[in-house]
Amino acid sequence: MNAPNMSLADAPSLEHLGAHHLFEAQAARAPSAVAVVHEGATLTYAELDRRANQLAAVLRQRGIGVGARVALCLERSPELVVAILGALKAGAAYVPLAPTYPRDRIAFVLEDADAALVITQPWLTGLLGETSRPVLLLDRDLGALAGAPAALPAAPHHPEMVAYVMYTSGSTGAPKGVMVPHRGLTNYL
Repeated sequence: MNAPNMSLADAPSLEHLGAHHLFEAQAARAPSAVAVVHEGATLTYAELDRRANQLAAVLRQRGIGVGARVALCLERSPELVVAILGALKAGAAYVPLAPTYPRDRIAFVLEDADAALVITQPWLTGLLGETSRPVLLLDRDLGALAGAPAALPAAPHHPEMVAYVMYTSGSTGAPKGVMVPHRGLTNYL
């Protein structure tokens, strides 16, 4: 179900929407309201939506779309929120990688999740080791993002599509990926 400009009142039920659709509806209702506050800096819903759309457009230009997995190795920041929404808007699932993870765990998750691309920050690239996966550095690649379209056609969406893959410690000690569908994320939110 595509929901590019759907208000929540138009939706048959929230379980048919992706989390990014709920965000877009809020951004349409209150574009100038503050969406993110971090270390004294703020982003409005309109700014966050624009930046997420621009990132999604860049991801699509790089071949990232429905069914792809995008690893996010980012510190808690506005950029992390932009990356999550950008991946979802591109139609991909995101795979969170905490910068506190050991390098061998990050390498395992990248391989096991079959991440098509890693979004990170320059000072965290050393954590990725010798990965052959393409890397998008949010700070370095801001020029490409700024030139990307601020409006974005909706990617195909279905409530059972994977929204993110969370890795647990696993009962065997090896990390185990748990795929969370949009329906589950929307229900949780």
